[in-house]
Amino acid sequence: MLQQFYLWKWLASGIILGSLFAICFGQYDDDCKLARGGLPATIVAIDEESRNGTILVDNMLIKGTAGGPDPTIELSLKDNVDYWVLLDPIKQMLFLNSTGRVLDRDPPMNIHSIVVQVQCVNKKVGTVIYHEVRIVVRDRNDNSPTFKHESYYATVNELTPVGTTIFTGFAGDNGATDIDDGPNGQIEYVIQYNPDDPTSNDTFEIPLMLTGNVVLRKRLNYEDKTRYFVIIQANDRAQNLNERRTTTTTLTVDVLDGDDLGPMFLPCVLVPNTRDCRPLTYQAAIPELRTPEELNPIIVTPPIQAIDQDRNIQPPSDRPGILYSILVGTPEDYPRFFHMHPRTAELSLLEPVNRDFYQKFDLVIKAAQDNGHPLPAFASLHIEILDENNQSPYFTMPSYQGYILESAPVGATISDSLNLTSPLRIVALDKDIEDTKDPELHLFLNDYTSVFTVTQTGITRFLTLLQPVDREEQDTYTFSITAFDGVQESRPVVVNIRVMDANDNTPTFPEISYNVYVYTDMSPGDSVIQLTAVDADEGSNGEITYEILVGAQGDFIINKTTGLITIAPGVELIVGRTYALTVQAADNAPPAERRHSICTVYIEVLPPNNQSPPRFPQLMYSLEVSEAMRIGAVLLNLQATDREGDPITYAIENGDPQRVFNLSETTGILTLGKALDRESTDRYILIVTASDGRPDGTSTATVNVVVTDVNDNDPVFDPYLPRNFSVVEEEANAFVGQVRATDADAGINGQVHYSLGNFNNLFRITSNGSIYTSVKLNREVRDYYELVVVATDGAVHPRYSTLTLAIRVLDIDDNSPVFTNSTYTVVVEENLPAGTTFLQIEAKDVDLGANVSYRIRSPEVKHLFALHPFTGVLSLLRSLDYESFPDQEASITFLVEAFDIYGTMPPGIATVTVIVKDMNDYPPVFSKRIYKGMVAPDAVKGTPITFVYAEDADPPGLPASRVRYRVDDVQFPYPASIFDVEEDSGRVITRVNLNEEPTTIFKLVVVAFDDGEPVMSSSATVKILVLHPGEIPRFTQEEYRPPPVSELATRGTMVGVISAAAINQSIVYSIVSGNEEDKFAINNITGVIYVNAPLDYETRTSYVLRVQADSLEVVLANLRVPSKSNTAKVYIEIQDENDHPPVFQKKFYIGGVSEDARMFASVLKVKATDKDTGNYSAMAYRLIIPPIKEGKEGFVVETYTGLIKTAMLFHNMRRFYFKFQVIATDDYGKGLSGKADVLVSVVNQLDMQVIVSNVPPTLVEKKIEDLTEILDRYVQEQIPGAKVVVESIGARRHGDAFSLEDYTKCDLTVYAIDPQTNRAIDRNELFKFLDGKLLDINKDFQPYYGEGGRILEIRTPEAVTSIKKRGESLGYTEGALLALAFIIILCCIPAILVVLVSYRQRQAECTKTARLQSALPAAKPAAPAPAPVAAPPPPPAPPGVHLYEELGDSTILFLLYHFQQSRGNKSVPEDRKHQHVVMPFSSNTIEAHKQAYVDGSLKNTQPKSARKFTLVSDEDALSIHNTLYKENIDQRSTNLDFSLRADSVGSFLPKTQAKNELLRGPREKIRRMWNQTICFPRRPMWELPNRPETIDLEQWQSSRQKAENEITGTFPNKRGSSNVTAKDTRLREKEEIRQSESLTIEGREQLKSPSSDSSFSSPWSHSSLSTLPTVSRAVELKSEPNVTISPADCSLDLSPSIPCILNSPLCKRETPTCMLTVETKRNIFENLPHPAHISPPPPPPPPPPLVLTPFALSCPPPSPPSSPPPLPFPPLLPLPISPSPPPPLPASLPSLPPRPPPLPSPLPPSTSVPSTASVCIPAVKCTVSVTPAEEMKSSVTQLSTSRTGCNADPQREPKGILKHVKNLAQLEKSVANMYSHIEKNYPPTHISKRQTGCPTEITNMEMTSEQNQENLHNIVEEIEKQSHSQSTSL
Repeated sequence: MLQQFYLWKWLASGIILGSLFAICFGQYDDDCKLARGGLPATIVAIDEESRNGTILVDNMLIKGTAGGPDPTIELSLKDNVDYWVLLDPIKQMLFLNSTGRVLDRDPPMNIHSIVVQVQCVNKKVGTVIYHEVRIVVRDRNDNSPTFKHESYYATVNELTPVGTTIFTGFAGDNGATDIDDGPNGQIEYVIQYNPDDPTSNDTFEIPLMLTGNVVLRKRLNYEDKTRYFVIIQANDRAQNLNERRTTTTTLTVDVLDGDDLGPMFLPCVLVPNTRDCRPLTYQAAIPELRTPEELNPIIVTPPIQAIDQDRNIQPPSDRPGILYSILVGTPEDYPRFFHMHPRTAELSLLEPVNRDFYQKFDLVIKAAQDNGHPLPAFASLHIEILDENNQSPYFTMPSYQGYILESAPVGATISDSLNLTSPLRIVALDKDIEDTKDPELHLFLNDYTSVFTVTQTGITRFLTLLQPVDREEQDTYTFSITAFDGVQESRPVVVNIRVMDANDNTPTFPEISYNVYVYTDMSPGDSVIQLTAVDADEGSNGEITYEILVGAQGDFIINKTTGLITIAPGVELIVGRTYALTVQAADNAPPAERRHSICTVYIEVLPPNNQSPPRFPQLMYSLEVSEAMRIGAVLLNLQATDREGDPITYAIENGDPQRVFNLSETTGILTLGKALDRESTDRYILIVTASDGRPDGTSTATVNVVVTDVNDNDPVFDPYLPRNFSVVEEEANAFVGQVRATDADAGINGQVHYSLGNFNNLFRITSNGSIYTSVKLNREVRDYYELVVVATDGAVHPRYSTLTLAIRVLDIDDNSPVFTNSTYTVVVEENLPAGTTFLQIEAKDVDLGANVSYRIRSPEVKHLFALHPFTGVLSLLRSLDYESFPDQEASITFLVEAFDIYGTMPPGIATVTVIVKDMNDYPPVFSKRIYKGMVAPDAVKGTPITFVYAEDADPPGLPASRVRYRVDDVQFPYPASIFDVEEDSGRVITRVNLNEEPTTIFKLVVVAFDDGEPVMSSSATVKILVLHPGEIPRFTQEEYRPPPVSELATRGTMVGVISAAAINQSIVYSIVSGNEEDKFAINNITGVIYVNAPLDYETRTSYVLRVQADSLEVVLANLRVPSKSNTAKVYIEIQDENDHPPVFQKKFYIGGVSEDARMFASVLKVKATDKDTGNYSAMAYRLIIPPIKEGKEGFVVETYTGLIKTAMLFHNMRRFYFKFQVIATDDYGKGLSGKADVLVSVVNQLDMQVIVSNVPPTLVEKKIEDLTEILDRYVQEQIPGAKVVVESIGARRHGDAFSLEDYTKCDLTVYAIDPQTNRAIDRNELFKFLDGKLLDINKDFQPYYGEGGRILEIRTPEAVTSIKKRGESLGYTEGALLALAFIIILCCIPAILVVLVSYRQRQAECTKTARLQSALPAAKPAAPAPAPVAAPPPPPAPPGVHLYEELGDSTILFLLYHFQQSRGNKSVPEDRKHQHVVMPFSSNTIEAHKQAYVDGSLKNTQPKSARKFTLVSDEDALSIHNTLYKENIDQRSTNLDFSLRADSVGSFLPKTQAKNELLRGPREKIRRMWNQTICFPRRPMWELPNRPETIDLEQWQSSRQKAENEITGTFPNKRGSSNVTAKDTRLREKEEIRQSESLTIEGREQLKSPSSDSSFSSPWSHSSLSTLPTVSRAVELKSEPNVTISPADCSLDLSPSIPCILNSPLCKRETPTCMLTVETKRNIFENLPHPAHISPPPPPPPPPPLVLTPFALSCPPPSPPSSPPPLPFPPLLPLPISPSPPPPLPASLPSLPPRPPPLPSPLPPSTSVPSTASVCIPAVKCTVSVTPAEEMKSSVTQLSTSRTGCNADPQREPKGILKHVKNLAQLEKSVANMYSHIEKNYPPTHISKRQTGCPTEITNMEMTSEQNQENLHNIVEEIEKQSHSQSTSL
């Protein structure tokens, strides 16, 4: 120290002297120095382009004077380059000198700064000082940015996603530059509005203005716009916005067509205002029953064609093709008949179609791209099946019945019923045409065509009337109708038309008048005359009514119906009387239409007559007789009667002139006499008479005989109609002619039908005999036909006749001339003269009278060729030159045509190709006439010598220009035998191995010839010199193998050296082969081979060079002489280098991980490849993962496999995703690296779908990569870039709850990740994507699944399904559950009310219980102890003492404790497992109490008062929480005026210094602690609670001894006491410690003696009051603990009434509770005062020594009590310790750390105690918790749970021994009575100035919870299991 002092002293002296010296001598050296501080250099700034004379420095501040009479300094400029600076030395100012120039910071001047030196010369001293002046030229924004290019160009595909950078062309120096500096030179790019292209600035943007990268802002559409002109402005970043300069350029962005549109069918007619085509329908028609060979390919109109709407996809190779297919169609079996080629859309017929079953096909065709584009196009295809006309038409009805009114007008329609309400419908169909279409048949009537006609169109036809009909003339019309379809004719159908009567006829009498005679003998009723009127009408119109109008006079009557006039009844006739009767005959038509007529009957009355004529039964007979009736057949019996019975004679009076009928005269039988012929007579009316022989005895009758027809006549053709016809060709349905045939038969037998006997496919005939052509006839095929017509009647067994017609076909001009060949090809030699004919063409016209002419149609060749118009001869107009044609094949193709001069048809066309043949115009020409070569004398066969070369002037590529070489062996035969020339290359080589003499010269003639016609050639001579062997260099090695060459070798790197030797020759080296890529070069002189071009090991790994050494003379002669010796091979191996970084197979990997994935579960596998080999391609993978919460890594990757695995659990992390990078480094992590991005999304089964397949899972697992790619493709159609991830592959699960497994089928569980959202695609969306394409996916899976393999279904995972089912099942009982909940709530309301009332009552009882506990009398003491102050006399015993005496204080307190538990003290653990005591002794004590009650009597063998001590180890403290007795926390506990009595706590607490000493000791582990109930004498204090204390046993002995010394006065109890010296104090302390150790050892020996089931025999009795502490968790502390005094309550406060054995003065005061939380750091303890007289006690032997809790409190001694004497104690056993009180603790406590922010319910801020004062706490039940700093965090959070007062739980059931107390109610009542007596007789007395409070020195005081640490019950149980040897007795 002394040396240092002198050193510093001399140093200071030197500094002072130096300073004085400098001041003295420095006054002369200040000149030329700067008068300012700071940097020695002067730095100023000036703007560029500043004007001349700008002040740079206004004052240099250099000391001294440069001007005036006595200058002290002289200033000048040095290093003034270019004289930019001027100096004013007097003013010390610097100016800018820019005369005639500009100070420009920018190029080309680039003046950024000017540095000059101001030289200052001190004239007095002579020193020179240089002052540097640095003038910084500041940039001005005087330059605008300039683009490197005038415009820029970019292309972008229309499918590019929004946000993609599409142009980075401004990177580097390609963008705009600004030569200004700083912000003025920094460039920003923005897009400006382009008025010529307004959409450009909306479509693109530049988000990062500094880079200028153009980003796509809106989606592009090539179909809308293909080019954008984006104006990009570049501006600098000058700080003043108004000074910024800009420039613009145009970025032309061409939009490339992307595959975003599907195909479309052509022709496309757009829908207005859209891009959609109108629906298109293709049409096709095919005849039925045609074979595919006849029809294929089917012609479709328009041709089926589809194109991709994206027509300009680049490159064209990427343009997709179109695939055609038939999607659906009707009928459904269309695939049987039609097939469409997938590429050409050619429609083919597969098998013939029968129109009877299929009339049409409607198909939907699909056009799709072959790249799987999801937008196909559709069109309709309608195929009509044409009738082959192989079916005859037919009528739907076998016959038709019609009706027509005879009065109907012309044009009326025939009806189908009598009421004439509906027309007669005639339906004729054709099976060749479907029933719904009009068959377009022709219907013909074979008869009555003038009366009726039929409509000619429609499926339903109608008959109409052509002329009026008369029923009376013909009442029925019967005819047939035939349907004709042009080829086939139907069977005729009979139509019967009945003419309905109209009342158009009047009844008519045969005579106008009649004369009749009557006789008087006639009786009434006798017939007079039969009148008959005839009415041709029928029905009511023809029914006649007779009536006598006048003249009858009542004597005659007439029958109205028959017209018979008879004599009226009762009439007598008078002879001679006459009558004239007027008789009317009227029909029965309606009155308005009724017709009538009259006649007159004259009657004369004669006298009587006995004779009357015979009479027929009826006057009219009708009869039908077939004309085939045999002769003699009986037709009718006409027998008459005569009244008189006279014989009757019969005769035919009239109607049979031919005597056809015979009438028997006697019998009246009518028979057939002759054969009938209906064709001659079809009706007979016979008048038959019957006579009795008298003149007037004859009567008549009429017989109508109708002859019916039989088919006995053939149809007969009309012989007068023509039989020769003609028809014009090429006309369908043309009329040829008509035939007519008649049949004399009647009815159907007379109906004639026509048909053709031949040529039915060419002609047709109608029902009326008209003949037409069915098809177009071709005269050129056939010009004459003999057509047979057949006429057939309509009988069942028809009769027919035939007629042959001659038909001639007339010609028309319907054919064009046709060339004999459609194409003519002719070869014409070049150079032929003009006029040469080379071809004759011919065309023919099959029409009659055609005149064919020829001409050239192509005008471009008319100047070369001529064509004769009639002969067709082609000739040359000029010579042809082959060489004039640019093509390799000279040819001319043109068209010729032939036409009919007088015709109208288009001309016929043919193609003529004229090939011009080259005629070899030029011979080959050698480049030299003489060639020279050299050869070694021992050259081997094939040694090259030299090259010859010849050219041919003929056009290249032709045979005439191909030059070949050969040796001419005629001129020089021997050289030709040893030398040869290669035919194609012209290289001269040796033919054999030479062995020639050196210096010999050979001459070889080489011929060059071509392949033209004729062959032309030329020749040249080759002179070959044989060299001397010594002139040929020889290599030292035949093969050279230099070391491998690195592929990274630069150009010029040496590979190796070759060497050769020759005699007197300079050697030249060359590489002759193997160096085609020019990778190597050789030094011609040195033979050094070096690298000439970059090498690439991956392209080629080795080279073999062939080198040659030649003499310089040979080389100068441009010759080479290869031989065995002068050539060698060089083998060069290329060494691989690490020049290629790894490349990942994908730039972006997408994977997923399930929420329930295990740790290290595989996620995905990445793979990178490297073109390098060996270790350079061996990868090492690693991950770069952004920080994850809680420091987790998330994922790991296997270093050498690339398999990424999980490194954490992902529970409840669905929808989370992770993005990171994977790095692949080759050379096992030492080389180059490549990276890829990885996205992993967290999913669960809610995101998954299960693909169920009918193939085993093993097969799916083998093909999973291919299957996943297919699924990717279909999902990416909807979401670009999406990735399908396979979660699992397993057997198919089915059945209830998916409990069954089928290993023949597979469940593939997948989900998909959307790279845009980084999360899983919704499960339902994924289902739509896959299920909608299930058919297509099955097709793609087919090659991998095999035949029959397919996807069965896509379903939801079983977990999701089960959740849904449970949710549904819950829904079924929802109502029942709601009802049940409602009932429960109603039932709980009364219970809640009861609980509330009980809670109030029990809360009051709890309060009373606490007060009772504090007021109970104490037991009597065993022996009185002297007290320093006389105690006042005790008060009288309260009324409740008898209960105390009966049960004992310990039993009462124990019952009270359990009573309090049963009342719901929440601080007491409810679970019995948490009610363990830490020591076996405590457990045994409780069990003893229980057993005592069970036996019927409580044994009062336990101590009457006990205090619980927590004994801890000597290394660290644990937290001890006493959870008992939280009731009755006095609100006055917040009072700060309190202190602790030394005699109450001093004997239990060690000194602070001892605690600090222990804390500084070794702290390896926290040892266990246990509780021991210790009996202490009661001390007189008011409401002193029973509380746990923490103390070391040995320390406690020492403290107790000190306390006794204080009482006796032998040891100081205050700081500063002078009773003894410090040395004596230390000796006394050592003695006390020794004594205490001996006592401790004795106690331990006693503790070992009792058995495990005893109640711990001890010198003292123990109280049954056992508070149950909760022991904190024992952990290792790595740092100083935090000491927490947890909340403590005074639940039981015993106040002994007599002095304790410690001889403390009796005192009684109310001691409220205080809740403290103290945090103590290590530095606090280390800074505590450490008195010298306190030394730490030595550690005791095992069990582990116990230490004091590392926080101690000291209190001053108590003041004398002023309360009444306490109750006497029960007898106690004497304590084996001295009664002296313990010494007090130090009165001061170090200050604690700053107080934290106040928490809820803090201490009042006014609480303040000086730091030097003692920290005094009353005897309060506190819990000291020592926890690590980390655990203190949780204690703060428990603040909200801390409570004070009595927290009674009204619902708590009684616990402990109270469960067995039967008279609990009586006990409670007794306790309540005890409360009332105590309150009356013993009111509490409060001592002034003894208020309790919590000191503020414990600044880190917090309200905390006294929650039990239930997780530590295992430690308690383990402690209880320890042997009794681990117990400690006091």
